[in-house]
Amino acid sequence: MKIVKVRKNSDGDITDVMLDNGSIYCVDEAIKMVKSGSIDGVNVGQAKNGREFLRSNPNQDKSDNLDNLPMF
Repeated sequence: MKIVKVRKNSDGDITDVMLDNGSIYCVDEAIKMVKSGSIDGVNVGQAKNGREFLRSNPNQDKSDNLDNLPMF
């Protein structure tokens, strides 16, 4: 499964993701799914404050970065 759309809060932070099967998950649930190998194309990063976040796997295509995906 892959993330195809995102929902952001007023600060621009991604709060929810939509997968290619239409399922919607909060970021915390999506992080668990990435760690278990259920979502492809992204990995889990860690901010300096210790908070985990999703990020696209590195490649040359900026259009598939999570921040550039369509919103729902």
